[in-house]
Amino acid sequence: MTTTPVPLTPRPTPPPPRSVLRDPAFLRLWVGTTASGLATWALPFVLGLAVLHRDLGAAGLGLVLAARTAGFLVAVAVGGVLADRHSRRAVVLWSALAAAVAAPLLAAGLGRSLVLMTVAAALAGAGQGACRPAFQALTAEVVDTDRRQSANAAMSLSVRTSTLAGPALTALVAAFVDVRTLLLGIGLLWLVAAFVPGRGAAADPSAGRTPRASFRAEFIDGIREARRHPWFLAGLGALTAVVALGYSATSVALPLISRDRYGTEWVLAAAMTAYTVGALGGALLTTRRQPGSPGWMAFAGLAAYGFAPLSLMLPVHPLVVIAAYVVAGIGIELFNVPWFTAAQREVAPAKLARVSSLDFLVSYGLAPVGLALIAPAIDAFGVTPVLAVCAAACFLVPAAAALAPTARHLGRPTTAAD
Repeated sequence: MTTTPVPLTPRPTPPPPRSVLRDPAFLRLWVGTTASGLATWALPFVLGLAVLHRDLGAAGLGLVLAARTAGFLVAVAVGGVLADRHSRRAVVLWSALAAAVAAPLLAAGLGRSLVLMTVAAALAGAGQGACRPAFQALTAEVVDTDRRQSANAAMSLSVRTSTLAGPALTALVAAFVDVRTLLLGIGLLWLVAAFVPGRGAAADPSAGRTPRASFRAEFIDGIREARRHPWFLAGLGALTAVVALGYSATSVALPLISRDRYGTEWVLAAAMTAYTVGALGGALLTTRRQPGSPGWMAFAGLAAYGFAPLSLMLPVHPLVVIAAYVVAGIGIELFNVPWFTAAQREVAPAKLARVSSLDFLVSYGLAPVGLALIAPAIDAFGVTPVLAVCAAACFLVPAAAALAPTARHLGRPTTAAD
């Protein structure tokens, strides 16, 4: 006796993951990050306005900005450990509040006490520095793995938009209010960064009962975690070389070449704007593109910064320089977004903030060294040889980093075929 086979019911196709831009938790985090970015980029511009209004001298401006950088570098290491020890949301809250408190202190010291302004600037830098690794780790808590690349691309768009909008909005508002009011407005932005983001994943209730290692031991443990990933060490070395040599060289050389070769400041402004516009485009590309070899794409993007110093070496039309900066901007985001996504995927979650802080500490920390050495090198050897060395480093160091073990996929291969 035969039976009629029962037709198999096809398995329902799982719905596509919801866009990260429709996730309220991520949107709150994005708003907080954007507010902190606007405050970060607006502060140097506002202090520059204070110099123009003769409320602050040029030497005082240098001291205040140096104190801010020093506060950032110290706090970015401390903040990484704190964000792994405690709630990342709490670290964002208290570090942003510290930066918010610094704003009225800067306003109070303006034109009255350079010492107070210097202390306040260090506090502002510390708040900014402690926020960075906490925000990075909080993104991994708020967003699931499948949507992290889109989330990081949205965060990069926030950073680049802040780069353009921060000074522009400040200049617009400055037509109606004085510098002290602008500083208080920066404090309000930090309050948004402090209170708008929501909580991430719930902490393990047993974590607080386990004995804690010393602060130094936990920081060193973060370094050990970073060393466990060859792609991370190679990428950090390449990023540091590009920032310390390529970015520093163009920061010093571009104003000189704009003035001496082209006889106008327009090239300087257009090139820097083109870089930011290119970065916006690069971030948009990463929201749609999932390459089979994300590491190779990332290192190729990082190497593209070499076109910026290369274009300054040659007596080319200004449009060539501007195009080179567009390419450099696209490339830097083709590196940044997969880089942050890989760290969130590959690094142990309990150590992510410490590894992120090491990333910021090394790449940002060596940038002032490059800036300090480039100008004497140009005086000693000339601008063209220095730019040639820097361009070669930008092309060759990322290429070498791409050969490191696990660099092709920035960690373990995903579903893409090898």
